[in-house]
Amino acid sequence: MIILVALLAFYLAWNLGANDVANSMGTSVGSKAVTLRQALIIAGILEFTGAVLFGGEVSETLATEIVNPSTFASTPQTLLIGMVSVLISCGLWLQIATSLGLPVSSSHGVVGAIAGFSWIAAGIHSVDWSSIGTITIGWVLTPVISGSVAALFYSIVKRWILDRPHPLQQLREWIPWLSAALLSVFGVIVLPTLTQPVHAFLTNRWGLTLPAHDITLATGAIAAVSLSLVSWRQLESGGAGERGSGGESKISNPVERQLGRFQVLSACFVAFAHGSNDVGNAIAPLAAIAYIRRTGSVPLGDFSIPLWILVLGGLGIVAGLAVLGKNVITTVGENIIPLQPSGGFCAELATATTVLLASRLGLPVSTSHALVGGVIGIGLVQNWRSIRISTLRSIAGAWVITIPITASLGAIIFAIARLLLPQL
Repeated sequence: MIILVALLAFYLAWNLGANDVANSMGTSVGSKAVTLRQALIIAGILEFTGAVLFGGEVSETLATEIVNPSTFASTPQTLLIGMVSVLISCGLWLQIATSLGLPVSSSHGVVGAIAGFSWIAAGIHSVDWSSIGTITIGWVLTPVISGSVAALFYSIVKRWILDRPHPLQQLREWIPWLSAALLSVFGVIVLPTLTQPVHAFLTNRWGLTLPAHDITLATGAIAAVSLSLVSWRQLESGGAGERGSGGESKISNPVERQLGRFQVLSACFVAFAHGSNDVGNAIAPLAAIAYIRRTGSVPLGDFSIPLWILVLGGLGIVAGLAVLGKNVITTVGENIIPLQPSGGFCAELATATTVLLASRLGLPVSTSHALVGGVIGIGLVQNWRSIRISTLRSIAGAWVITIPITASLGAIIFAIARLLLPQL
Protein backbone atom coordinates (compact mmCIF):
# COMPACT_ATOMS: atom_id res chain seq x y z
CA MET A 1 0.00 0.00 0.00
CA ILE A 2 2.64 2.52 0.99
CA ILE A 3 4.72 1.70 -2.12
CA LEU A 4 1.70 2.30 -4.36
CA VAL A 5 0.94 5.60 -2.66
CA ALA A 6 4.61 6.63 -2.89
CA LEU A 7 4.44 6.03 -6.64
CA LEU A 8 1.34 8.21 -6.86
CA ALA A 9 3.13 10.95 -4.89
CA PHE A 10 6.10 10.65 -7.26
CA TYR A 11 3.66 10.96 -10.20
CA LEU A 12 2.23 14.16 -8.72
CA ALA A 13 5.71 15.53 -7.99
CA TRP A 14 6.75 14.62 -11.56
CA ASN A 15 3.90 16.68 -13.03
CA LEU A 16 4.50 19.46 -10.53
CA GLY A 17 8.14 19.63 -11.68
CA ALA A 18 7.10 19.65 -15.33
CA ASN A 19 4.70 22.54 -14.74
CA ASP A 20 5.72 24.66 -11.77
CA VAL A 21 9.49 24.61 -12.18
CA ALA A 22 9.02 26.87 -15.21
CA ASN A 23 8.38 29.50 -12.57
CA SER A 24 11.98 29.35 -11.46
CA MET A 25 13.72 29.13 -14.82
CA GLY A 26 11.29 30.45 -17.43
CA THR A 27 12.47 34.05 -17.33
CA SER A 28 16.15 33.06 -17.43
CA VAL A 29 15.61 30.98 -20.55
CA GLY A 30 13.40 33.65 -22.10
CA SER A 31 16.00 36.39 -21.58
CA LYS A 32 18.78 34.10 -22.92
CA ALA A 33 20.70 34.32 -19.63
CA VAL A 34 20.92 30.52 -19.61
CA THR A 35 20.20 27.77 -22.11
CA LEU A 36 17.39 25.30 -21.56
CA ARG A 37 19.86 22.54 -20.66
CA GLN A 38 21.66 24.76 -18.14
CA ALA A 39 18.30 25.76 -16.64
CA LEU A 40 17.31 22.12 -16.18
CA ILE A 41 20.57 21.30 -14.37
CA ILE A 42 20.49 24.39 -12.12
CA ALA A 43 16.82 24.00 -11.24
CA GLY A 44 17.22 20.28 -10.57
CA ILE A 45 19.92 20.80 -7.94
CA LEU A 46 18.31 23.80 -6.22
CA GLU A 47 14.73 22.46 -6.32
CA PHE A 48 15.86 19.25 -4.63
CA THR A 49 17.86 21.12 -1.98
CA GLY A 50 15.01 23.49 -1.16
CA ALA A 51 12.53 20.64 -0.95
CA VAL A 52 14.63 18.61 1.48
CA LEU A 53 15.72 21.52 3.72
CA PHE A 54 12.56 23.63 3.88
CA GLY A 55 9.71 21.56 2.47
CA GLY A 56 8.37 20.35 5.79
CA GLU A 57 6.50 23.43 7.05
CA VAL A 58 4.20 23.90 4.03
CA SER A 59 3.61 20.13 3.89
CA GLU A 60 2.39 20.20 7.49
CA THR A 61 0.01 23.08 6.68
CA LEU A 62 -1.54 21.23 3.75
CA ALA A 63 -1.79 17.90 5.60
CA THR A 64 -3.38 19.22 8.79
CA GLU A 65 -5.03 22.61 8.24
CA ILE A 66 -7.14 22.43 5.05
CA VAL A 67 -9.41 19.81 6.55
CA ASN A 68 -9.70 19.37 10.29
CA PRO A 69 -8.08 15.95 10.93
CA SER A 70 -10.12 15.46 14.09
CA THR A 71 -13.17 15.11 11.85
CA PHE A 72 -11.75 11.75 10.74
CA ALA A 73 -10.39 10.74 14.15
CA SER A 74 -12.77 7.80 14.40
CA THR A 75 -12.35 6.82 10.72
CA PRO A 76 -8.69 7.48 9.80
CA GLN A 77 -8.96 5.17 6.78
CA THR A 78 -11.44 7.60 5.24
CA LEU A 79 -8.80 10.32 5.40
CA LEU A 80 -6.30 7.88 3.89
CA ILE A 81 -8.54 7.16 0.88
CA GLY A 82 -9.16 10.89 0.53
CA MET A 83 -5.46 11.68 0.36
CA VAL A 84 -5.02 9.01 -2.32
CA SER A 85 -7.73 10.75 -4.36
CA VAL A 86 -5.87 14.05 -3.90
CA LEU A 87 -2.68 12.56 -5.37
CA ILE A 88 -4.49 11.17 -8.41
CA SER A 89 -6.70 14.18 -9.18
CA CYS A 90 -3.91 16.76 -8.86
CA GLY A 91 -1.47 14.67 -10.88
CA LEU A 92 -4.00 14.30 -13.71
CA TRP A 93 -4.82 18.01 -13.86
CA LEU A 94 -1.18 19.09 -13.78
CA GLN A 95 -0.39 16.66 -16.59
CA ILE A 96 -3.21 18.08 -18.74
CA ALA A 97 -2.16 21.67 -18.05
CA THR A 98 1.50 20.93 -18.82
CA SER A 99 0.59 19.37 -22.17
CA LEU A 100 -1.18 22.66 -23.01
CA GLY A 101 1.76 24.76 -21.82
CA LEU A 102 -0.27 26.44 -19.06
CA PRO A 103 1.50 27.35 -15.76
CA VAL A 104 -1.24 26.41 -13.30
CA SER A 105 -0.95 26.48 -9.54
CA SER A 106 -0.32 23.16 -7.84
CA SER A 107 -1.28 24.86 -4.58
CA HIS A 108 -4.73 25.55 -6.01
CA GLY A 109 -4.97 21.93 -7.12
CA VAL A 110 -4.09 20.35 -3.79
CA VAL A 111 -6.26 22.65 -1.70
CA GLY A 112 -9.20 22.17 -4.08
CA ALA A 113 -8.85 18.38 -4.09
CA ILE A 114 -8.60 18.17 -0.29
CA ALA A 115 -11.69 20.36 0.10
CA GLY A 116 -13.57 18.33 -2.54
CA PHE A 117 -13.05 14.91 -1.00
CA SER A 118 -13.63 16.23 2.53
CA TRP A 119 -16.96 17.73 1.55
CA ILE A 120 -18.12 14.37 0.15
CA ALA A 121 -16.65 12.35 3.02
CA ALA A 122 -17.84 14.32 6.03
CA GLY A 123 -19.92 17.27 4.90
CA ILE A 124 -19.26 20.96 4.33
CA HIS A 125 -18.28 21.60 7.94
CA SER A 126 -15.33 19.20 7.74
CA VAL A 127 -13.43 21.74 5.64
CA ASP A 128 -11.46 24.34 7.58
CA TRP A 129 -12.79 27.33 5.68
CA SER A 130 -10.78 29.83 7.76
CA SER A 131 -7.51 28.21 6.64
CA ILE A 132 -8.70 28.15 3.04
CA GLY A 133 -9.67 31.81 3.41
CA THR A 134 -6.19 32.68 4.65
CA ILE A 135 -4.56 30.75 1.81
CA THR A 136 -6.91 32.32 -0.76
CA ILE A 137 -5.99 35.80 0.44
CA GLY A 138 -2.37 34.79 -0.04
CA TRP A 139 -3.12 33.72 -3.62
CA VAL A 140 -4.75 37.08 -4.38
CA LEU A 141 -2.01 39.13 -2.73
CA THR A 142 0.91 37.10 -4.11
CA PRO A 143 0.92 38.51 -7.69
CA VAL A 144 0.18 42.00 -6.38
CA ILE A 145 3.06 41.95 -3.89
CA SER A 146 5.47 40.26 -6.30
CA GLY A 147 4.51 42.60 -9.13
CA SER A 148 4.95 45.66 -6.93
CA VAL A 149 8.35 44.52 -5.68
CA ALA A 150 9.48 43.67 -9.22
CA ALA A 151 8.29 47.04 -10.54
CA LEU A 152 10.13 48.83 -7.74
CA PHE A 153 13.37 46.91 -8.35
CA TYR A 154 13.18 47.42 -12.09
CA SER A 155 12.35 51.12 -11.79
CA ILE A 156 15.52 51.61 -9.75
CA VAL A 157 17.66 49.61 -12.20
CA LYS A 158 16.12 51.39 -15.18
CA ARG A 159 16.48 54.90 -13.80
CA TRP A 160 19.93 54.64 -12.25
CA ILE A 161 21.63 52.23 -14.65
CA LEU A 162 19.91 51.48 -17.96
CA ASP A 163 18.72 55.01 -18.83
CA ARG A 164 21.96 56.80 -17.85
CA PRO A 165 24.36 58.16 -20.48
CA HIS A 166 27.10 55.78 -19.27
CA PRO A 167 25.25 52.66 -18.04
CA LEU A 168 28.41 50.57 -17.75
CA GLN A 169 29.95 53.01 -15.29
CA GLN A 170 26.67 53.20 -13.39
CA LEU A 171 26.56 49.42 -13.17
CA ARG A 172 30.04 49.36 -11.64
CA GLU A 173 28.83 51.70 -8.90
CA TRP A 174 25.64 49.73 -8.31
CA ILE A 175 27.16 46.24 -8.23
CA PRO A 176 27.68 46.24 -4.42
CA TRP A 177 24.07 47.30 -3.89
CA LEU A 178 22.73 44.69 -6.29
CA SER A 179 24.89 42.04 -4.64
CA ALA A 180 23.63 43.05 -1.20
CA ALA A 181 19.99 43.03 -2.33
CA LEU A 182 20.32 39.67 -4.01
CA LEU A 183 22.02 37.97 -1.07
CA SER A 184 19.88 39.68 1.57
CA VAL A 185 16.73 38.09 0.19
CA PHE A 186 18.31 34.66 0.43
CA GLY A 187 20.32 35.32 3.56
CA VAL A 188 17.70 36.79 5.86
CA ILE A 189 15.29 33.93 5.27
CA VAL A 190 17.50 30.92 4.59
CA LEU A 191 20.94 31.50 6.13
CA PRO A 192 19.77 31.31 9.77
CA THR A 193 18.82 27.69 9.20
CA LEU A 194 21.88 26.84 7.13
CA THR A 195 24.30 28.33 9.70
CA GLN A 196 22.77 26.54 12.68
CA PRO A 197 25.21 23.58 12.41
CA VAL A 198 28.14 26.02 12.36
CA HIS A 199 26.85 27.77 15.46
CA ALA A 200 26.31 24.44 17.22
CA PHE A 201 29.83 23.30 16.30
CA LEU A 202 31.47 26.48 17.57
CA THR A 203 29.47 26.34 20.79
CA ASN A 204 29.89 22.65 21.57
CA ARG A 205 33.41 22.09 20.28
CA TRP A 206 35.16 25.39 21.00
CA GLY A 207 32.96 26.87 23.71
CA LEU A 208 32.34 30.08 21.72
CA THR A 209 29.06 31.69 22.72
CA LEU A 210 28.53 33.89 19.68
CA PRO A 211 24.99 35.11 18.97
CA ALA A 212 23.55 32.98 16.18
CA HIS A 213 22.67 35.97 14.02
CA ASP A 214 26.31 37.13 14.02
CA ILE A 215 27.34 34.06 12.04
CA THR A 216 24.49 34.68 9.60
CA LEU A 217 25.44 38.33 9.14
CA ALA A 218 29.13 37.49 8.71
CA THR A 219 28.35 34.80 6.12
CA GLY A 220 26.06 37.13 4.18
CA ALA A 221 28.57 39.99 4.27
CA ILE A 222 31.43 37.79 3.03
CA ALA A 223 29.22 36.45 0.24
CA ALA A 224 28.10 39.95 -0.82
CA VAL A 225 31.69 41.30 -0.89
CA SER A 226 32.88 38.24 -2.82
CA LEU A 227 30.06 38.56 -5.36
CA SER A 228 30.88 42.26 -5.84
CA LEU A 229 34.57 41.55 -6.44
CA VAL A 230 33.83 38.74 -8.88
CA SER A 231 31.28 40.89 -10.72
CA TRP A 232 33.73 43.79 -11.07
CA ARG A 233 36.33 41.40 -12.46
CA GLN A 234 33.83 39.95 -14.93
CA LEU A 235 32.77 43.42 -15.99
CA GLU A 236 36.36 44.51 -16.60
CA SER A 237 37.21 41.41 -18.63
CA GLY A 238 33.95 41.37 -20.58
CA GLY A 239 33.05 45.02 -20.85
CA ALA A 240 35.52 45.83 -23.64
CA GLY A 241 35.67 44.24 -27.03
CA GLU A 242 32.10 42.88 -26.93
CA ARG A 243 30.97 41.10 -30.11
CA GLY A 244 27.47 42.04 -31.02
CA SER A 245 25.89 39.44 -33.28
CA GLY A 246 28.85 37.20 -33.97
CA GLY A 247 27.08 34.27 -32.38
CA GLU A 248 29.41 33.88 -29.41
CA SER A 249 26.87 35.39 -27.07
CA LYS A 250 23.16 35.98 -27.43
CA ILE A 251 23.43 39.02 -25.12
CA SER A 252 25.63 41.59 -26.82
CA ASN A 253 25.00 44.45 -24.39
CA PRO A 254 27.70 44.25 -21.64
CA VAL A 255 25.34 45.73 -19.04
CA GLU A 256 22.65 43.18 -19.82
CA ARG A 257 25.26 40.42 -19.90
CA GLN A 258 26.38 41.25 -16.38
CA LEU A 259 22.80 41.56 -15.16
CA GLY A 260 22.24 38.19 -16.80
CA ARG A 261 24.81 36.72 -14.41
CA PHE A 262 22.86 38.22 -11.50
CA GLN A 263 19.72 36.76 -13.03
CA VAL A 264 21.22 33.28 -12.97
CA LEU A 265 21.81 33.68 -9.21
CA SER A 266 18.29 35.01 -8.69
CA ALA A 267 16.95 32.06 -10.68
CA CYS A 268 18.81 29.75 -8.31
CA PHE A 269 17.08 31.41 -5.36
CA VAL A 270 13.67 31.10 -7.05
CA ALA A 271 14.34 27.41 -7.69
CA PHE A 272 15.30 26.94 -4.05
CA ALA A 273 12.20 28.89 -2.95
CA HIS A 274 9.97 26.87 -5.24
CA GLY A 275 11.34 23.58 -3.99
CA SER A 276 10.86 24.68 -0.38
CA ASN A 277 7.23 25.75 -0.91
CA ASP A 278 5.65 23.65 -3.64
CA VAL A 279 7.10 20.26 -2.76
CA GLY A 280 4.48 20.25 -0.01
CA ASN A 281 1.79 20.02 -2.66
CA ALA A 282 3.14 16.65 -3.76
CA ILE A 283 4.17 15.05 -0.49
CA ALA A 284 1.65 16.30 2.08
CA PRO A 285 -0.94 13.64 1.14
CA LEU A 286 1.74 10.94 1.20
CA ALA A 287 2.97 12.13 4.60
CA ALA A 288 -0.56 11.98 6.01
CA ILE A 289 -1.09 8.49 4.56
CA ALA A 290 2.21 7.22 5.94
CA TYR A 291 1.32 8.59 9.37
CA ILE A 292 -2.08 6.87 9.32
CA ARG A 293 -0.56 3.56 8.22
CA ARG A 294 2.11 3.77 10.92
CA THR A 295 0.00 4.89 13.87
CA GLY A 296 -3.58 4.01 12.96
CA SER A 297 -4.64 7.56 13.80
CA VAL A 298 -4.97 10.88 11.98
CA PRO A 299 -2.10 13.42 12.09
CA LEU A 300 -2.65 16.18 14.64
CA GLY A 301 -0.24 18.41 16.55
CA ASP A 302 2.67 15.97 16.66
CA PHE A 303 2.80 15.60 12.88
CA SER A 304 6.16 15.88 11.11
CA ILE A 305 7.43 15.01 7.63
CA PRO A 306 9.91 12.08 7.40
CA LEU A 307 13.09 12.79 5.44
CA TRP A 308 12.50 9.99 2.91
CA ILE A 309 9.23 11.63 1.86
CA LEU A 310 10.95 14.99 1.32
CA VAL A 311 13.64 13.25 -0.77
CA LEU A 312 10.99 11.42 -2.83
CA GLY A 313 9.22 14.69 -3.56
CA GLY A 314 12.46 16.41 -4.54
CA LEU A 315 13.42 13.58 -6.90
CA GLY A 316 9.98 13.61 -8.53
CA ILE A 317 10.14 17.36 -9.15
CA VAL A 318 13.58 17.08 -10.75
CA ALA A 319 12.55 14.15 -12.97
CA GLY A 320 9.41 15.88 -14.22
CA LEU A 321 11.32 19.07 -14.96
CA ALA A 322 13.97 17.23 -16.97
CA VAL A 323 11.51 15.29 -19.13
CA LEU A 324 8.51 17.60 -19.62
CA GLY A 325 9.46 21.08 -18.44
CA LYS A 326 10.04 22.78 -21.81
CA ASN A 327 6.44 23.70 -22.69
CA VAL A 328 5.63 25.82 -19.68
CA ILE A 329 9.13 27.36 -19.59
CA THR A 330 8.41 28.77 -23.07
CA THR A 331 5.05 30.22 -21.99
CA VAL A 332 6.41 31.99 -18.90
CA GLY A 333 9.75 33.08 -20.33
CA GLU A 334 8.79 34.19 -23.83
CA ASN A 335 5.04 34.56 -24.32
CA ILE A 336 4.06 37.21 -21.72
CA ILE A 337 6.52 40.03 -22.52
CA PRO A 338 9.88 40.20 -24.34
CA LEU A 339 12.42 39.90 -21.54
CA GLN A 340 15.95 41.21 -21.10
CA PRO A 341 18.18 39.94 -18.24
CA SER A 342 17.63 43.20 -16.32
CA GLY A 343 13.87 42.62 -16.23
CA GLY A 344 14.20 38.90 -15.61
CA PHE A 345 16.56 39.54 -12.69
CA CYS A 346 14.09 41.90 -11.02
CA ALA A 347 11.12 39.58 -11.61
CA GLU A 348 12.94 36.60 -10.13
CA LEU A 349 14.25 38.56 -7.17
CA ALA A 350 10.70 39.68 -6.38
CA THR A 351 9.42 36.11 -6.77
CA ALA A 352 12.08 34.68 -4.47
CA THR A 353 11.32 37.34 -1.87
CA THR A 354 7.60 36.60 -1.92
CA VAL A 355 7.79 32.81 -1.96
CA LEU A 356 10.57 32.39 0.61
CA LEU A 357 8.72 34.59 3.08
CA ALA A 358 5.60 32.50 2.53
CA SER A 359 7.57 29.30 3.09
CA ARG A 360 8.89 30.57 6.40
CA LEU A 361 5.30 31.35 7.43
CA GLY A 362 4.09 27.92 6.27
CA LEU A 363 1.73 29.41 3.66
CA PRO A 364 1.32 27.41 0.41
CA VAL A 365 1.30 30.38 -1.97
CA SER A 366 1.41 30.04 -5.73
CA THR A 367 4.83 30.40 -7.31
CA SER A 368 3.02 30.76 -10.65
CA HIS A 369 1.19 33.80 -9.30
CA ALA A 370 4.39 35.28 -7.91
CA LEU A 371 6.43 35.02 -11.10
CA VAL A 372 3.66 35.98 -13.51
CA GLY A 373 2.90 38.95 -11.26
CA GLY A 374 6.59 39.87 -11.28
CA VAL A 375 6.79 39.67 -15.09
CA ILE A 376 3.66 41.84 -15.42
CA GLY A 377 5.21 44.37 -13.03
CA ILE A 378 8.25 44.60 -15.32
CA GLY A 379 5.98 44.98 -18.34
CA LEU A 380 4.08 47.84 -16.74
CA VAL A 381 7.30 49.73 -16.11
CA GLN A 382 8.74 49.01 -19.57
CA ASN A 383 5.65 49.47 -21.73
CA TRP A 384 2.23 48.15 -20.81
CA ARG A 385 1.44 47.64 -24.51
CA SER A 386 4.14 44.97 -24.66
CA ILE A 387 2.14 42.67 -22.36
CA ARG A 388 0.50 39.89 -24.35
CA ILE A 389 -3.04 39.92 -23.02
CA SER A 390 -4.00 36.71 -24.82
CA THR A 391 -1.33 34.77 -22.92
CA LEU A 392 -2.42 36.29 -19.60
CA ARG A 393 -6.04 35.45 -20.39
CA SER A 394 -5.14 31.79 -20.92
CA ILE A 395 -3.04 31.67 -17.74
CA ALA A 396 -5.70 33.40 -15.63
CA GLY A 397 -8.37 31.09 -16.99
CA ALA A 398 -6.30 28.06 -16.00
CA TRP A 399 -5.79 29.52 -12.51
CA VAL A 400 -9.53 30.09 -12.01
CA ILE A 401 -10.70 26.66 -13.16
CA THR A 402 -8.01 24.70 -11.30
CA ILE A 403 -9.80 24.69 -7.94
CA PRO A 404 -13.24 23.57 -9.21
CA ILE A 405 -11.69 20.97 -11.52
CA THR A 406 -9.48 19.40 -8.86
CA ALA A 407 -12.23 19.64 -6.24
CA SER A 408 -14.59 17.79 -8.58
CA LEU A 409 -11.94 15.22 -9.51
CA GLY A 410 -11.04 14.73 -5.85
CA ALA A 411 -14.66 14.18 -4.89
CA ILE A 412 -15.36 11.78 -7.78
CA ILE A 413 -12.19 9.73 -7.33
CA PHE A 414 -12.79 9.56 -3.57
CA ALA A 415 -16.33 8.28 -4.07
CA ILE A 416 -15.12 5.61 -6.51
CA ALA A 417 -12.15 4.63 -4.30
CA ARG A 418 -14.34 4.30 -1.23
CA LEU A 419 -16.53 1.83 -3.11
CA LEU A 420 -13.62 -0.16 -4.54
CA LEU A 421 -11.38 -0.17 -1.45
CA PRO A 422 -13.67 -0.65 1.56
CA GLN A 423 -11.08 -2.87 3.23
CA LEU A 424 -8.74 0.11 3.71
